Amino acid sequence: MRAQVIRFAAIGVVSTIAYVALYAALRAYLPAQPANACALVATAIGNTLANRRLTFGPDGRRSAWQDQLVGLFALGAALVITTGALDLLQVLRPGSGRSTELAVLVAANALATAVRFLVLRAWMAPRPAVADRTLSRGAPAAPPG
Repeated sequence: MRAQVIRFAAIGVVSTIAYVALYAALRAYLPAQPANACALVATAIGNTLANRRLTFGPDGRRSAWQDQLVGLFALGAALVITTGALDLLQVLRPGSGRSTELAVLVAANALATAVRFLVLRAWMAPRPAVADRTLSRGAPAAPPG
Protein backbone atom coordinates (compact mmCIF):
# COMPACT_ATOMS: atom_id res chain seq x y z
CA MET A 1 0.00 0.00 0.00
CA ARG A 2 2.90 2.37 0.70
CA ALA A 3 4.02 2.24 -2.92
CA GLN A 4 0.44 2.88 -4.04
CA VAL A 5 0.18 5.95 -1.84
CA ILE A 6 3.47 7.34 -3.19
CA ARG A 7 2.49 6.81 -6.83
CA PHE A 8 -1.03 8.12 -6.19
CA ALA A 9 0.41 11.24 -4.51
CA ALA A 10 2.79 11.90 -7.42
CA ILE A 11 -0.06 11.60 -9.93
CA GLY A 12 -2.17 13.79 -7.64
CA VAL A 13 0.45 16.54 -7.61
CA VAL A 14 0.64 16.58 -11.40
CA SER A 15 -3.17 16.49 -11.68
CA THR A 16 -3.54 19.31 -9.14
CA ILE A 17 -1.05 21.50 -11.01
CA ALA A 18 -2.96 20.87 -14.25
CA TYR A 19 -6.28 21.52 -12.49
CA VAL A 20 -5.10 24.82 -10.93
CA ALA A 21 -3.64 26.04 -14.24
CA LEU A 22 -6.80 25.14 -16.12
CA TYR A 23 -9.05 26.65 -13.45
CA ALA A 24 -7.06 29.89 -13.47
CA ALA A 25 -7.25 30.10 -17.26
CA LEU A 26 -10.98 29.32 -17.37
CA ARG A 27 -11.74 31.68 -14.48
CA ALA A 28 -10.78 34.62 -16.68
CA TYR A 29 -13.83 33.80 -18.84
CA LEU A 30 -16.22 31.86 -16.59
CA PRO A 31 -17.72 32.17 -13.10
CA ALA A 32 -16.07 30.11 -10.37
CA GLN A 33 -18.41 27.08 -10.38
CA PRO A 34 -18.35 26.38 -14.15
CA ALA A 35 -14.58 26.93 -14.25
CA ASN A 36 -14.19 24.46 -11.37
CA ALA A 37 -16.41 21.84 -13.02
CA CYS A 38 -14.65 22.12 -16.39
CA ALA A 39 -11.19 21.91 -14.82
CA LEU A 40 -12.18 18.89 -12.71
CA VAL A 41 -13.72 17.00 -15.63
CA ALA A 42 -10.77 17.75 -17.89
CA THR A 43 -8.22 16.43 -15.39
CA ALA A 44 -10.23 13.51 -13.96
CA ILE A 45 -10.01 11.27 -17.02
CA GLY A 46 -6.23 11.55 -17.25
CA ASN A 47 -5.93 11.09 -13.50
CA THR A 48 -7.97 7.88 -13.58
CA LEU A 49 -5.99 6.53 -16.55
CA ALA A 50 -2.68 7.27 -14.84
CA ASN A 51 -3.77 5.72 -11.54
CA ARG A 52 -5.16 2.66 -13.30
CA ARG A 53 -1.89 2.10 -15.09
CA LEU A 54 0.73 3.28 -12.61
CA THR A 55 -0.80 3.00 -9.14
CA PHE A 56 -3.14 0.03 -9.13
CA GLY A 57 -2.34 -1.80 -12.36
CA PRO A 58 -4.99 -2.86 -14.86
CA ASP A 59 -7.08 -5.83 -13.86
CA GLY A 60 -7.91 -8.28 -16.64
CA ARG A 61 -11.37 -8.85 -15.15
CA ARG A 62 -12.46 -5.28 -15.85
CA SER A 63 -12.13 -3.03 -18.83
CA ALA A 64 -10.80 0.51 -18.83
CA TRP A 65 -14.30 1.93 -19.29
CA GLN A 66 -15.45 0.28 -16.05
CA ASP A 67 -12.55 1.90 -14.23
CA GLN A 68 -13.46 5.25 -15.84
CA LEU A 69 -17.03 4.88 -14.54
CA VAL A 70 -15.67 4.47 -11.02
CA GLY A 71 -13.41 7.43 -11.72
CA LEU A 72 -16.52 9.43 -12.64
CA PHE A 73 -18.04 8.50 -9.30
CA ALA A 74 -14.90 9.83 -7.61
CA LEU A 75 -15.16 12.93 -9.82
CA GLY A 76 -18.71 13.44 -8.54
CA ALA A 77 -17.44 13.34 -4.97
CA ALA A 78 -14.69 15.83 -5.85
CA LEU A 79 -17.22 18.10 -7.51
CA VAL A 80 -19.44 18.05 -4.42
CA ILE A 81 -16.47 18.83 -2.15
CA THR A 82 -15.04 21.65 -4.29
CA THR A 83 -18.43 23.17 -5.10
CA GLY A 84 -19.28 23.16 -1.40
CA ALA A 85 -15.95 24.80 -0.61
CA LEU A 86 -16.58 27.57 -3.16
CA ASP A 87 -20.11 28.08 -1.84
CA LEU A 88 -18.83 28.26 1.73
CA LEU A 89 -16.17 30.77 0.68
CA GLN A 90 -18.86 32.98 -0.87
CA VAL A 91 -20.86 32.86 2.36
CA LEU A 92 -17.92 33.51 4.68
CA ARG A 93 -15.92 35.92 2.51
CA PRO A 94 -18.01 37.32 -0.33
CA GLY A 95 -15.98 38.96 -3.07
CA SER A 96 -12.79 37.07 -2.26
CA GLY A 97 -9.99 37.34 -4.75
CA ARG A 98 -8.87 34.65 -7.17
CA SER A 99 -5.86 33.73 -5.06
CA THR A 100 -8.19 32.98 -2.12
CA GLU A 101 -10.42 30.90 -4.43
CA LEU A 102 -7.39 28.93 -5.58
CA ALA A 103 -6.19 28.36 -2.01
CA VAL A 104 -9.63 27.10 -0.96
CA LEU A 105 -9.84 24.86 -4.03
CA VAL A 106 -6.39 23.37 -3.41
CA ALA A 107 -7.43 22.55 0.18
CA ALA A 108 -10.75 21.10 -1.02
CA ASN A 109 -8.89 19.07 -3.63
CA ALA A 110 -6.68 17.62 -0.91
CA LEU A 111 -9.80 16.23 0.77
CA ALA A 112 -11.21 15.11 -2.58
CA THR A 113 -7.91 13.35 -3.31
CA ALA A 114 -8.19 11.31 -0.11
CA VAL A 115 -11.72 10.30 -1.09
CA ARG A 116 -10.56 9.51 -4.63
CA PHE A 117 -7.75 7.27 -3.32
CA LEU A 118 -10.15 5.31 -1.14
CA VAL A 119 -12.68 4.88 -3.96
CA LEU A 120 -10.14 3.94 -6.63
CA ARG A 121 -8.19 1.64 -4.31
CA ALA A 122 -11.36 -0.15 -3.25
CA TRP A 123 -12.24 -0.72 -6.91
CA MET A 124 -8.89 -1.12 -8.69
CA ALA A 125 -6.43 -2.56 -6.20
CA PRO A 126 -5.61 -6.20 -6.84
CA ARG A 127 -7.31 -8.54 -4.42
CA PRO A 128 -5.04 -10.82 -2.42
CA ALA A 129 -5.18 -14.40 -3.54
CA VAL A 130 -7.60 -16.43 -1.46
CA ALA A 131 -6.66 -20.02 -0.73
CA ASP A 132 -8.64 -22.37 -2.92
CA ARG A 133 -11.24 -23.93 -0.66
CA THR A 134 -12.97 -25.92 -3.32
CA LEU A 135 -12.28 -29.24 -4.95
CA SER A 136 -11.80 -29.42 -8.67
CA ARG A 137 -15.54 -30.08 -9.17
CA GLY A 138 -16.49 -26.89 -7.29
CA ALA A 139 -17.75 -28.64 -4.14
CA PRO A 140 -16.71 -27.20 -0.78
CA ALA A 141 -13.56 -28.70 0.64
CA ALA A 142 -13.89 -30.86 3.74
CA PRO A 143 -12.88 -29.17 6.97
CA PRO A 144 -9.47 -30.18 8.27
CA GLY A 145 -9.40 -32.77 10.95
